[in-house]
Amino acid sequence: MTFAVVDDHLLRDVLGGEVDDHLREIIESHELATTNMYYVRLCRSVVAAQGGKLTGGWSPERRRDLGQRLVQLPETIRVLALREIGYRTAELAADRRLSTLGAEAVAAAEHLGADLCVWEGDDGPGIRSAAAASGITYRTVPL
Repeated sequence: MTFAVVDDHLLRDVLGGEVDDHLREIIESHELATTNMYYVRLCRSVVAAQGGKLTGGWSPERRRDLGQRLVQLPETIRVLALREIGYRTAELAADRRLSTLGAEAVAAAEHLGADLCVWEGDDGPGIRSAAAASGITYRTVPL
């Protein structure tokens, strides 16, 4: 089975039990991974939701439940150590003019030979073109 690197929105939905048909297809056909930056961004949203897209509309109880799942992240969801992909992340950020978050996502997908799956609201031309240049399958997922 191949890996899929999922962004923070998709990770939120997996851990929150809000899996639609698009996301279910990814879960059933891939092992899941995420990046350090996506993981931290989701944790930050849970801790200090201020009305943002991730968990801003969630009740405090629902965010607390998600926080517990993040602290006890299932072994089935891999988070690559930065020492495995840190240098490549820096190269991609410099060469492709990506944010560190986007560069880490592409580096993780490269390292794992994974698809890169992002919420359609986070689809961006920079990360999309960097993924294409690296031969990575890039998928947007509607929510």
